[in-house]
Amino acid sequence: MTKPDRQMSLIAFMQAQNCSNYAGSWRHLASTPDFMAPEYYQRIARTLEDGKFDMAFFDDRLAMPDIYGASHRATVENGVRAVKLDPTPVLMAMACATTHLGLGATYSTTYYEPYHVARLFATLDLMTKGRVAWNIVTSLNDSEAENFGRTEHLEHDLRYDRADEFMEAVMGLWDSWEDDALVIDKQSGRFADPDKVHRLDYKGQYFQTRGPLTVPRSGQGHPVLLQAGSSGRGQRFAGRWAELVFAGYPNRELGRKQYESLRGAAEAAGRNPDDVKIAPAVNVVVAESSDAAQEKRAYLESLSKPIDGLTLLCEVMNVDFGARDYDAPFSDEELAAVSWHSYRDRVIAKSGKKNPSVRDFVEVSGRGTLKEAPMFCGDPMQVADQMEEWFSDACDGFVIMAPETPGSYEDFVRLVVPELQRRGLHRKEYDGATLRDTLGLKRPRAGERPSPADARVLSNG
Repeated sequence: MTKPDRQMSLIAFMQAQNCSNYAGSWRHLASTPDFMAPEYYQRIARTLEDGKFDMAFFDDRLAMPDIYGASHRATVENGVRAVKLDPTPVLMAMACATTHLGLGATYSTTYYEPYHVARLFATLDLMTKGRVAWNIVTSLNDSEAENFGRTEHLEHDLRYDRADEFMEAVMGLWDSWEDDALVIDKQSGRFADPDKVHRLDYKGQYFQTRGPLTVPRSGQGHPVLLQAGSSGRGQRFAGRWAELVFAGYPNRELGRKQYESLRGAAEAAGRNPDDVKIAPAVNVVVAESSDAAQEKRAYLESLSKPIDGLTLLCEVMNVDFGARDYDAPFSDEELAAVSWHSYRDRVIAKSGKKNPSVRDFVEVSGRGTLKEAPMFCGDPMQVADQMEEWFSDACDGFVIMAPETPGSYEDFVRLVVPELQRRGLHRKEYDGATLRDTLGLKRPRAGERPSPADARVLSNG
């Protein structure tokens, strides 16, 4: 049974682009076309804050999906995530329209430098009064590499090895100001205590940065750390660094196993598993009645096109499916080379084939359709029942995906949130002022993480 004092976290899965996570969402008759205007995002932000969501978080890629057919034409013509705004200015537009909603943005450890990311997110955190989170990614494909002057994307585990160093550097920079370093005494003329501001002098195999950072700590210490790694190497990375993990559960049964695995990864890294929240991504379609919800779902499903899945699969697998026989199995070597290991492994497991074909990837993954993630569909009580069942033993909350925007979030807040609140599963008011307060995460003190050398032993142990 659900503990009476335990409440679920609700995170909105956002895209700063022409569609939501569901590529066909822009084709919905009720979807608004002002996705390049601040008012579009601010409207969603106010809706989410009305529903007392913990956070809105932006996924991101650093390239247009252009691997299928070695061209961007299909992506542009069909609007398959063709527009990708930088999420951090969009985040600030939403912050200006809210006072409590947490706001997260994706930034890559592969194509940026630690000092830049540390300063950017520390500044965002100050400007939002401690409401910011950073979603740590290592990026996915050669298109992104080519946009940043590289010829090809780095190998999977190497990306995580570099990311560990990246995080050591960023955390060290965030800790270069102690919490009480600022003095600001006008009478004495003393601005800050130099004994409490430290150079980092970080030197790793892949990164080095001197410091100190030029941004003092925020009200929540430093931004909340988000991560979505679910491969073996990705889970070790998440176990070491993540405070909130976005998980991909095929179903509740497998989700329970992944929940325990992710908590175990945190414990193996020397952390308290209760300091990490785990939230799976789910689609929600809700209406006043079950029949109306099923009608809504059928219309939403009709919006997807085959090109959506093909284009988005090529993007995450870093393979041109258009150049292959549709039914020819991938070789072991080809499967080893794909970019997103956990996604590949999910298709292998669900298909029951050691060497799946393009057809298997398309049909089993559900990429580009509403079948890609679990679906909670029905009237408010039915949706709340499903969420409560999962919450009882498989997660700490949910990443809510929107099949169309802004309507999906408005329906959820209007219909589902009151039912969750009635059951005591979701807050009626925000606790505290920062995102950490909302998530129930403790405020980190400067320097409390293990030293880089000690932490690397834990991570590799």
